[in-house]
Amino acid sequence: MNRLGELERAVMDVLWARDEPMTVREVGRELAERDLAHTTVMTVLDRLAKKKVVSRAREGRAWRYRPAASREAYVSELMFDALGQTGDRDAALAAFVQSMDGKEADALRRALAEIDQPRN
Repeated sequence: MNRLGELERAVMDVLWARDEPMTVREVGRELAERDLAHTTVMTVLDRLAKKKVVSRAREGRAWRYRPAASREAYVSELMFDALGQTGDRDAALAAFVQSMDGKEADALRRALAEIDQPRN
């Protein structure tokens, strides 16, 4: 899983914030404060499609783009990739957990408890 560059992250933030697929023009409008050329937004979305971070479907002459996965799924995949780069996954996980604050640790405990619950 490739990490996203700064502009790619900005584009993905726009797509993740929407429920429906967006055209290049619509994404560009959401990023108006950056004063990006239409072709720049198009290139970024094309790269994201090639990386399989977004999916696209033709609508008339335009493509409509949507995230291939949720933000949470993307971040989870990055975390698994990072763990794969260490020789000691247990130590890396322990260091990660030790860096958490109380709220984050509570959220992790709840998630782990849900896994342990029998499914009906």
